[in-house]
Amino acid sequence: MAIEILEIHHTGVRIDTGAKKLSDMELFYKDVLGLERDQKRPTIPGIPGAWINVGEVGQIHLIGGDQPSPVAKGPGEDPTRPHVAFAVRDIVATRKELERMGVHYWVIEGLTSPDSTQVFMNDPCGNMVELHQFDKCRCRAANRAA
Repeated sequence: MAIEILEIHHTGVRIDTGAKKLSDMELFYKDVLGLERDQKRPTIPGIPGAWINVGEVGQIHLIGGDQPSPVAKGPGEDPTRPHVAFAVRDIVATRKELERMGVHYWVIEGLTSPDSTQVFMNDPCGNMVELHQFDKCRCRAANRAA
């Protein structure tokens, strides 16, 4: 049985290292595309960036810093690489299903909030995919109010 995806939540975009590039990117998304920064993005040591809100369900995560990042699990297993993130109803059940199917994945816990679990994998062409619990991220506008 396939994983049950509820929503697309964010796309992770790499930015060049440096405060000027981050500022330029924020201004582009604000002034050109009319999107606002999520002012409550947590500070992630060694991973500068900004989260840009896109409507009620979605964000663009601008991700900077050196690679491999401080949270990389190994070659090709760095959550700061470009990726697409989907929400699942139950991250524990999702992990069990991935294991049952024999899909290689890696986990980052507590990076964006103390109770967050992010599951990462690469598709057959090497594109990174993130799965996370539906109600544990700021991608949805309803979760940003907190």
